[in-house]
Amino acid sequence: MLALLERTFRTAPVLQAAPAGAGGLEAPLSGQQPTSCTVVVPAYNEADNIGDCVTAILASEDPCPRWSLLVVDDDSSDATAELARAAAPGNPGFALLAAGARPTGERWVGKNWACHRASEQLDSDWVVFIDADVRVEPGALRAALADAQAHGADLLTLAPRLRCGCLAEWLVQPIIASLLGLGFPIARANDPADPLAFAAGPFLLFRTQAYRAVGGHAAVAGEVVEDLALARAIKGQGLRLRYLLGLDWLTLRMYRDFASLWEGWTKNWLLGLDRDVLKALGAGAVVVQLYAIPWLLLPPALWLAWQGPAPLALLPLVLALLGIALQLAIRLWSRRRFATPLDWWWLAGLGGLVIGAIAPVSVIRTLSGRGWTWRGRSLQSPG
Repeated sequence: MLALLERTFRTAPVLQAAPAGAGGLEAPLSGQQPTSCTVVVPAYNEADNIGDCVTAILASEDPCPRWSLLVVDDDSSDATAELARAAAPGNPGFALLAAGARPTGERWVGKNWACHRASEQLDSDWVVFIDADVRVEPGALRAALADAQAHGADLLTLAPRLRCGCLAEWLVQPIIASLLGLGFPIARANDPADPLAFAAGPFLLFRTQAYRAVGGHAAVAGEVVEDLALARAIKGQGLRLRYLLGLDWLTLRMYRDFASLWEGWTKNWLLGLDRDVLKALGAGAVVVQLYAIPWLLLPPALWLAWQGPAPLALLPLVLALLGIALQLAIRLWSRRRFATPLDWWWLAGLGGLVIGAIAPVSVIRTLSGRGWTWRGRSLQSPG
């Protein structure tokens, strides 16, 4: 596994700073230089995030001559709208839009309705959808737009640096990050001839013309994992998908407690594995084998080694220690390559058990619709 991770990320493309030039953009390879961009932040009950998110975006270096920020309040029941306004007092480039009620009898899940409502307001060459739990560096928008234009991308997506702030995140997120890296290799996603497509939903930069060509978020209204659906639509129409590491440009903290983490991953696990039940359960089992079994094996292996000096009595202990050593090696590799701290690495076995439980629960919730929610909202079809 460690060798696969190194091979996958050794040559992974990384977003570079925008070169100096007019508007911070280099001469495009094709088409005209972009003149406008709209940043869209869909927000539902994001009181904990929206203020810092808006502040960071508005502190950005100008990515192009004309750009603006549009926050879409998706009928929040908390102070999301008020806090968004308070973070942009008197800023002429900021606007707040109320998404309004979803059409009766139609299935709009997740943030798709809010993004669609924003798309109805678009009059810019480019549009970037950024989640409220993302924090962008000042040069991120400028660098992303310059790269997209220079490489003729129709959709540019960035893998953010994951930030963990609670124990639940430290147990699960480092393991999930490794699985995503192996399951969606960057080189394959960027290869126009390869059908594999991937997009990181927290940061999606579209050429507006391409976004409309694939139908935008209206075309994926009922898709829970809409970022993958949009990426596949882009590739399916022969448009250019570009997937980069953006670790130095944006950070993402997905979950603030165990309840939200459990809801989030049980929502996505089966869908991220193409609704393939066997694949979803098998992936969960592999995680348990790699991460939980070595720790569960360690106590009886130590007892056996203590009881008998025979070489066979040491075999379980050797296997357990090798499994634990692999986990530590992966986290050390992640620290070296992605600056991920080693915090709580020794609880990876517990994280493996959590993911092992997420897999079957995700299958049950997704197929039955019971308990299948996004931020408390049901994901079942209407009626």
